[in-house]
Amino acid sequence: MRIAVCPGSFDPVTMGHLDIIRRASSLFDKVIVAVTVNPNKTPTFPAEQRVEFVQRSVRDLPNVEACCCEGLIAEFAREKGASVLVKGLRAVTDFEYEFQMALINKKLNPELETMFMTTNSAYMYLSSSAVRQVAGFGGDVADFVPAEILPDVMERFAHERSDVV
Repeated sequence: MRIAVCPGSFDPVTMGHLDIIRRASSLFDKVIVAVTVNPNKTPTFPAEQRVEFVQRSVRDLPNVEACCCEGLIAEFAREKGASVLVKGLRAVTDFEYEFQMALINKKLNPELETMFMTTNSAYMYLSSSAVRQVAGFGGDVADFVPAEILPDVMERFAHERSDVV
């Protein structure tokens, strides 16, 4: 069985993320979406909720599952029996960082390969931080996040705006 891990913070999962996950699911027998926890970042949504967001967004993909990853992604992949990390790239700047991470992960887990997928041009501008910024100002993010999580995202930011007033 060919297992791939698609890691990221997914804070929140976007249509760009979902595009990469869907495409990976057609290439691998199983795709594990690893919602990572970075102790140097304070996410908008807790890890458990981000996992739930991904699960709701990929319900129609039977070979995709989501779970939390709190440690090294190279070790997580080893524990899950995965041989590939799938990373989406929007721009050259993404590649520089992801290439460095791929080399580190290869050093930590020599059996692990990293596969880069270019983002669909429709989502090249899209990032979770852009979604948070637009939603934070009350903008419409319906084209940016899966419909399954849109009410949750909007509610979170509406609540934050009401706390400021």
